[in-house]
Amino acid sequence: MPGHEAVFIDDELWERLIELTSGAATVCYQCGVCTATCPWGEIKQEPLSVRKFMRQAQLGFQDGNESLWLCTTCAQCEAYCPRGVNISDVFRGLRTIAWEQRTTLVGLSSLLWSVYWNNNPWTQPPSQRSGWAKGLDIPAFNPQEHEILLYSGCTASYDRRAQSIARALVVLLQSAGVRFGYLGEDEPCCGEAVLSVGHKPYFLEIAQYTSKLFQERGVTDLVTISPHCYDVFKNHYPASTGSNNIRPHHYTRYLQGLIEDGRLVFDGHFDAQVTFQDPCYLGRHNGEYQAPRKILATIPGVELVEMENHGLEALCCGGGGGRMWLETPAGERFSDLRVEQAAQTRAGYLVTACPFCAVCMEDSAKMKKGTSLQVLDVAEIATLALKNK
Repeated sequence: MPGHEAVFIDDELWERLIELTSGAATVCYQCGVCTATCPWGEIKQEPLSVRKFMRQAQLGFQDGNESLWLCTTCAQCEAYCPRGVNISDVFRGLRTIAWEQRTTLVGLSSLLWSVYWNNNPWTQPPSQRSGWAKGLDIPAFNPQEHEILLYSGCTASYDRRAQSIARALVVLLQSAGVRFGYLGEDEPCCGEAVLSVGHKPYFLEIAQYTSKLFQERGVTDLVTISPHCYDVFKNHYPASTGSNNIRPHHYTRYLQGLIEDGRLVFDGHFDAQVTFQDPCYLGRHNGEYQAPRKILATIPGVELVEMENHGLEALCCGGGGGRMWLETPAGERFSDLRVEQAAQTRAGYLVTACPFCAVCMEDSAKMKKGTSLQVLDVAEIATLALKNK
């Protein structure tokens, strides 16, 4: 047809995409709900055309479009998809093809090299992985002595803001009399950052190594700080390693259990109105909305005021899908919108349960003029409600 360029379908590429995504895109019937619900439509004049990428995946077509890397895998589109398409998996599959075709964004390879050389995506030395725990007297994990392994994860180990979340959780576990240990400098990266940017072969290598190390150390139950670590251990490791030898728990659900068992008691108080940011990988990806709220409801003095969008409709912070390691221009940050919604509640604190959310939200809160909104994690507020913290 005049004025149109022919597009040739690659059957081998189509078969590869089917293999990578387990055929997830095949049931899509192009209704466009995914594009309509994508949060990029709140930011950019031209929204991310998720439907277009679904069609490309169906046809086995990859055009190297840079928009492929905008997806935060927040699963907002999946929540309303009438066919239940696992769109996050489709995007990860398309990104895997991009790695194979060498059409990835400049700079992403440095993330992989950092994980390879440093055992973390933050380009920090592995010798400092346990620096966050200095002075906390956490023992090395021993399966004969400990109930759980505390898995801090890369972000809580290296990011200064997130380190305070990890330290707060330690105080709570100690207050509840939980017998736990950690792996210190031997703690492996879970590989979620690698998976999120689509390098599936390397992720499989990481998952198999980490799973083997856990098995050798006798790890069965582990508690994670990040919902991203929790998700990857729960939903991706079994298929990647062929083993179900670990039982992951996100810390909010674990703390809720301690409260219900009477082991964790708040004998202090925290008198404030708070609003809660639902992490995408805790909520939409894993259906956990109540545990953080139940913890907050148990703390004397806390009054929860919900934002306009919460629960299933909560707005992403913008840090998932590898976006934590990509530059997002000012004016295109989801966290700016979320902080605005939080400010409208007139709550004094924006609370979350994810290191990515805490980092992104705090950066946006600092930039917003005329607000005294403070960003805290559930673990930090809970610690402040301990009388002898």
